[in-house]
Amino acid sequence: MQQVHRSVQALPDEPRLQFDCSGIRLSVPVHNLIIAGWTGRDSAVVEHHIAELEAIGVPRPRTTPTFYRVGTNLLTTDSRVDVAGTDTSGEVEFVLLYLTEGLFFGVGSDHTDRKVEAYGVTVSKQVCPKPLGKVIWPMREVMEHWDSLILRSWVTCDGARRPYQEGSVNKMLTPSDLTDRYTALYGPLTDGTVMFGGTLPVIGPVSGGELFEIELDDPIRGRQLSHAYSIRSMAFAD
Repeated sequence: MQQVHRSVQALPDEPRLQFDCSGIRLSVPVHNLIIAGWTGRDSAVVEHHIAELEAIGVPRPRTTPTFYRVGTNLLTTDSRVDVAGTDTSGEVEFVLLYLTEGLFFGVGSDHTDRKVEAYGVTVSKQVCPKPLGKVIWPMREVMEHWDSLILRSWVTCDGARRPYQEGSVNKMLTPSDLTDRYTALYGPLTDGTVMFGGTLPVIGPVSGGELFEIELDDPIRGRQLSHAYSIRSMAFAD
């Protein structure tokens, strides 16, 4: 995959996250956080997800894919997130990390407020933390079998755990395609950019809960990236 990003100087107040990669600890300054939406390769699948969200009041996107720029402060590897109200839910996604050391990827959740999403998708992307697993892998290790990777998620609501999403990453645009489409619109990606790569339709209704678990499975090499986080819903004061 062609490297298209360029180095930039870190600022003192930029968030820096710690990741484990093949036994090596990486301290990563995050300059940009991008949420890629509507990234399905199959237009029928994209339409299904659009209709899925339309059913709960989310307006259709103007174009697909869509790239939402959000605050880097939202990115977190913590095992708990705090949200306002009870209308939020997660979405498992592969996550691309464009670093000075090369291109890496992990597993994350585009946690979103569904009530706010009905008002404005861009606004909804900005109001919830974006959890990300602490372990990442170099892209070079999976480039030849990328389409074999499997995404899964589970939600626990009122103590009951159920499968929430499952499917191959071949349902979504490849990392190189996402990079090409983004750079064609906005120019070269800089080092320290993190991009969420899109999600899968849910199994059953869109719903939240008190715990969300995510997994990216590499069946070829027999390993998984995983993360779990609890959701603390804070009551509205008014």
